[in-house]
Amino acid sequence: MQIQRRSFLIGAGGAAAGGLLSATAARAETTPSAPAESSDVVDFLGANQAGVYRPASQQQHACFAAFKVLCRDAAELKALLQRLTVKAAILGGGHEESAALPSVELSGVDGAPPVNSGVMGEDVPAANFTMTLGLAGSLFDNPALGLAAKKPKGLTDMKVFPKDQIDQEWTGGDLILQLCAGSSDMVHYALRDIMKATRGQLQLEWKINGFHNRPRPDGAPRNLFGYKDGIVNPAQDEKLVWIGKDSGQPVWAEGGTFMVVRSIRMLVEFWDRVGLGEQDGMIGRHRASGAPLGQDKETDTPDYAADPKGETIPLDAHIRLANPRTKETAGSRMLRRGYNYELGVDLNGNLQAGLIFTSFQQSIQEQFEATQTRLADEPMTDYIEPFGGGYFFVVPGVRDEGGFLGEGLFA
Repeated sequence: MQIQRRSFLIGAGGAAAGGLLSATAARAETTPSAPAESSDVVDFLGANQAGVYRPASQQQHACFAAFKVLCRDAAELKALLQRLTVKAAILGGGHEESAALPSVELSGVDGAPPVNSGVMGEDVPAANFTMTLGLAGSLFDNPALGLAAKKPKGLTDMKVFPKDQIDQEWTGGDLILQLCAGSSDMVHYALRDIMKATRGQLQLEWKINGFHNRPRPDGAPRNLFGYKDGIVNPAQDEKLVWIGKDSGQPVWAEGGTFMVVRSIRMLVEFWDRVGLGEQDGMIGRHRASGAPLGQDKETDTPDYAADPKGETIPLDAHIRLANPRTKETAGSRMLRRGYNYELGVDLNGNLQAGLIFTSFQQSIQEQFEATQTRLADEPMTDYIEPFGGGYFFVVPGVRDEGGFLGEGLFA
């Protein structure tokens, strides 16, 4: 990849610069004076973070931003997580510009910078905004923070598979924010607002923006190869995503989930020179309808037992390798919330575009890595280049007013 990463330039000052308010105090001080339409608000409180399964209809725009955490001790980290919690709650609820957080940042001095960027105008809509916060293994490994005993089992560095083309400029980070909303300007506004509030606490390492379009003509949205993506996802009651009791994980992690982010370039010019029949065979679905080969609807279940030689759906088709639909592989299914991306052109004049693959699961090794191992030699690997991303643990949600994301780390 030839894209330059833009790092966030931090100024002087400690983690509490700008006058950190507690989560409770900040909420009391900044109650939105212009409530958003309820249909645009995703409820923030809950046992799990809202941006994983909610809203049911995935927002059309997203940003994945990974940061280096600059906190010098556990107290500063706690203050950072409290501030991020307040930001997530207020941004998701909609507010007037004057109600933005925290008011102390105005400092009362004539000529002081405005609290917010003004990108969204006077009244900031909720826009179905969600912020999903994940922590990388490197945060737990930092001895200054004293969190080694709290590290979730299986939270490792991202595994590099044989055909990956990893660019270190697009990996790493101690903390990731997945920002999703119904408009691209809301995502941009939220990122700037968060970065301003956490100056001196977080340094941006890499970010990538994503999008997807409305279903065409219906059903799941399409990726940049033209195929419907995310047709089959486990329901919450299948217990494949959230960490539960007796999981072997630290008690504080209950209600959280593991997050995998992989930035995958799609060699779209190369793909566009392949016949439709061959494309369908590599995917295992009809491009027009999204249905498994030989069937009519995208939601139809392929019967691999009736096709043991792969005469209808090839044995090495993507959908067949990813989900063989056997008893042995049922537990490796995961929740996927992917987005398309575009990053301009490379030095050869080819489009840098593809998929931000994002999955949530109880175990990275037993779900994502097990699935990716089955896909290692699929024909589609000739048309894709994974180049960045990381592994993260999405902390449990905030159950009650006054709580904050990651609260269990400090119990």
